[in-house]
Amino acid sequence: MEVGFKTDKGLRRSNNEDACYVLKKDKVFIVADGVGGNNSGELASKTCVDEIAKYVEAHDLHQMQTEDEIQSYFGHCIRDVNFKILELSQRHEENWGMATTLVMAYLRDGQLYILNVGDSRAYILREGVLTQITEDHTYVNSLVKAGLITEEEAEHHENRNMITRAVGADHRIEADFFVLPVVVGDRILICTDGLHGEVGSSELTDIMSKEETMTDICEELVEIAKTKGGNENITMVVVEVTEEDINE
Repeated sequence: MEVGFKTDKGLRRSNNEDACYVLKKDKVFIVADGVGGNNSGELASKTCVDEIAKYVEAHDLHQMQTEDEIQSYFGHCIRDVNFKILELSQRHEENWGMATTLVMAYLRDGQLYILNVGDSRAYILREGVLTQITEDHTYVNSLVKAGLITEEEAEHHENRNMITRAVGADHRIEADFFVLPVVVGDRILICTDGLHGEVGSSELTDIMSKEETMTDICEELVEIAKTKGGNENITMVVVEVTEEDINE
């Protein structure tokens, strides 16, 4: 596989509350977008990605053989991380209410496993077609699903950034889990709303399709997000599937 990743605070924020982590050996990729006052959003996202990485390093993921076992593995992982962030939030008054979005990707034996909570997204590009895998856990998306507003209205809604699920927001954590086959040449993007909220799908498709390294693609995606306003922190991981990911 080839991997690129980048995080940037954007143009309007004084600090970066996004975080990412690449476990290339384990083929696990993590992106998080923290929320909370002071610097607690930054602490939430960093704690989230760091604790997931520690869990993967301490628990042999390759022992999991079936889809159900893999889903259970990541379910236990996220519950542990959720508890850790809740504990930090409740122990220190300045961290009260902190939480984070999360999107994770795991590649194994020609299968892509995706887990998400909140409005950070996962996409797959195949033969020039970009498909969004995840569904945003936001108030506005719930209005769209109920038929109360259109997708066009959602893009400009005053509450479009209000998330309805987050890691560390509650004692119970509910994550979405997706599994889909991949082929050589597929490109996977996981990112925060600082990218997908600024850059439309057609522009994402154009840049993701370029014959460039994944690092160069990440650089270009950050720059275009900034030219569109750079209103949020911008973070992404881009992975290109190679033969070794299919025939392990």
